Amino acid sequence: MSYPHRGTSRFTLLAEAALASLVVLGPVALGGAARWVLWPLVALSGAAAVLAAVGARRQGQSLRFPLLAVPLAAGAALCALQLMPLPAGVLGVLSPEAAALREFALVPLGLEGARPVSLDPPATWRELAKHVAYLLAFLAAVQVCRARPSRERLLAVLAFTGAALAVVGLGHSLLGVQSLFGLLSWVHARPPLVTPFGNPNHLAGFLGLSSTVALGLALTTRPRSRALPYALAAGAGGLGVVLSLSRGGIAFFVFGQALLALLLLRRRREAVGRAPPVWARSAAALVALLAVLGVGAYAAADRLWVEARSADSVEELRHSKVSLWPMMAEAARAFPVLGMGRGAFEAAFPRYQSEPNPNTLTHPENAVLQGAVELGVPGLVLLALAVWGFTRLLRSEGLDALELASLAGVAALALHDLFDFSLELPACAVAALVVLASVARPRARQRAAGKPGGLKPSAWVLGTGVALTGLGLVALVPGRHHLSDAEAELAGLVTARAPEADVRSRGLALIDRHPSDYLLYRLVASAYAARGREGAEQSLAFVNRALYLSPVDAVSHRVAARALLTLGRGSQGFLEYRLAYEAGDLGALQGEALRLARSLEDLVALTPDSPEVAVRLLDALGSMPGRMDLALAYSGWAREHFEGRAGLATLWAREARLRLRKGELPVAEAACAEVERREPDALDTHLLRAEVLRAQGRGEEALQTLERLLARFPGHVELSFTLAARQLDAGLTRRAKDTLQAVSPFLTDYAQRARLLSLEAACLEREGLLSSAVERRQTAARLAPGPDAWFAVARTQEALRRYDAAARSVHEGMRLLPASARKDAEAWVARLESAERARVDTRREQLSKDPRAEELEHLLGNTGGAGEASDTR
Repeated sequence: MSYPHRGTSRFTLLAEAALASLVVLGPVALGGAARWVLWPLVALSGAAAVLAAVGARRQGQSLRFPLLAVPLAAGAALCALQLMPLPAGVLGVLSPEAAALREFALVPLGLEGARPVSLDPPATWRELAKHVAYLLAFLAAVQVCRARPSRERLLAVLAFTGAALAVVGLGHSLLGVQSLFGLLSWVHARPPLVTPFGNPNHLAGFLGLSSTVALGLALTTRPRSRALPYALAAGAGGLGVVLSLSRGGIAFFVFGQALLALLLLRRRREAVGRAPPVWARSAAALVALLAVLGVGAYAAADRLWVEARSADSVEELRHSKVSLWPMMAEAARAFPVLGMGRGAFEAAFPRYQSEPNPNTLTHPENAVLQGAVELGVPGLVLLALAVWGFTRLLRSEGLDALELASLAGVAALALHDLFDFSLELPACAVAALVVLASVARPRARQRAAGKPGGLKPSAWVLGTGVALTGLGLVALVPGRHHLSDAEAELAGLVTARAPEADVRSRGLALIDRHPSDYLLYRLVASAYAARGREGAEQSLAFVNRALYLSPVDAVSHRVAARALLTLGRGSQGFLEYRLAYEAGDLGALQGEALRLARSLEDLVALTPDSPEVAVRLLDALGSMPGRMDLALAYSGWAREHFEGRAGLATLWAREARLRLRKGELPVAEAACAEVERREPDALDTHLLRAEVLRAQGRGEEALQTLERLLARFPGHVELSFTLAARQLDAGLTRRAKDTLQAVSPFLTDYAQRARLLSLEAACLEREGLLSSAVERRQTAARLAPGPDAWFAVARTQEALRRYDAAARSVHEGMRLLPASARKDAEAWVARLESAERARVDTRREQLSKDPRAEELEHLLGNTGGAGEASDTR
């Protein structure tokens, strides 16, 4: 066997090619997010490891197992341990939460078998495959990087891959293309820089590492002319980091450059008198890179400013990912021994989520919490071991600029993962492992000193590599089942109204595979709920499990509420509606629960501890026909219940208006006096007083009150509209038009403009200008479509005897009504069409008596056409 390339075995070169393919594969596979990437990841990693071992054997070298490989190996071992089916007693000791889930949710459903610690075994199988692949890739890279040419080629592949990504993103931006190569459009992501990475934070992490490595290559490559491509790659990667608009990515990339500068400065001081100074060249390279960053920041200044402002306050920070950390820490405390299962966070975390969130949380976005939640205390130990191993590398003697740049880039990426999860996906993880391996490789001086260590690449070692590769590939077989696929499959059955027996059977099979996914239980519950009272008990049984696994799932609370009401358990049902509202379903109360409430007890059960919500419920209840007495009873309870709380005056104001509508003037007067006592200077208080005065027959006094208010609050839209309406009622049309003209510049939306046009139309109708009034009402109906708006158009057209046009307007309004509320409108249309036919018949009869009948018949047709044109206008 000949050894080309300075004695490097062909097997080692093939291993190098496999590792280079891995470095490129991750970014190409949508940043490592593509599902299919795990198969080539395991296969290439295993091939690289076996080939590197064969190459080492051919060259008479030993295989090294650096300290940083220990966390990878131990992580794979923990994944395997988490997947072992355990008896109930053992499971209760190692994971009380998993045992509780088994006893509460699974055993009553007949799923009584032994369960693993992992709460989502398919996800843990995938993580086992990834850990094995990472271990094999790292060990292969350690062996391959013994040769400096191989090491530099691998790092160059990373550097130019990052530069290529930046160029692709810039090309898309210059061409204005929002889909990847015009073929793939992101569904849930809107990355500022269009590349195979859908997540800009992950893109920034990868580019930050590749750019820093490229800078190290530029600093160490000789002659200088060969360093230019690396310098350009470093600049392109740095520019891509800025244009990604990732706040954390930019911040930690700058940190990485600062760390590199400090490391180079320390190296320069240590090397004084022993090596030629390289500080000038290093400083020039760093300054050039910072200049590129400055150009990028200037080019994206507006968008960067928007991103910066989105995190410039304590309130914004409170609603950021940092606010979720306490909940995740609570989840970690629930799994101290072995964690909830590597990769199981997405499925299991809703059980410990105490606040609603519209997004699905797939990762904690914090490396420490990720290890603590999924691996427990052993995970934190492995993280500490990894940090220790990295620190030992950083403190090694004789590191050159390339190695310092590599460590600085990895440090920046790792710290970025305190606020992200880039290293959870293969693209950044493989790149970081290859870079670390280039520094952790065996040193020539260690071999020269005859330091012990390493394994001989025996047949047993090669067999172990092959076995690990096989294990990784086998793990991907059960790992092919994804949570989203199971949910979509079961949702398809429920949507297609499959028999509940089929839904239950398939649902139990999927639940057995993903026992902690609350959505699977909820979907089965929904299938039973569709059967009404017959399926209510089973629906409630499944939805209780869903709520056990996700207490803040609003839809599950709604399903539970419907099942409870169907079973006649009203107070519990309305309490579930309230919990659905508190979990984020803002339509649960007014949109559904309020229509079903029949007593004050029902209303009390569904009311949250919020006077503002009580006011909204009272308004909605008062607008429902036949619910006035219930609204008054609820108003009395709300005022008593929220006594001493802010907003009580608003409840008293609602009480006064309800009494006015019922005609109980003395009680309304007393309520108004109570409002005046509590908030004497509020505008709504004065408006209420004007309403009471008008109801008492003191219209002139009420009008004067409103006019005095408008003098105090000029330009107030609602007050101006109220005053104009009262002036119209009093017959003061000219003053009403003046009021509307004065408020016109202060309108801010289409709804206000539509209301202004409607009031102007009312003024024109008072003046007999019906044609102009029709035009304004039609414009108002187009600005704010609604049944009442179109019916107002129809009434004015009917007054003009444009019956055909009026019928069309009624049809427009009917389209916006529910089918159950169209009866009166249909009768109106029938009357209008009858009137139109009578008008045409009468006109035709008149024309038939004219001696010029034939000519007039022709004119009649023209008249009809003109009328239609007029109506359309």
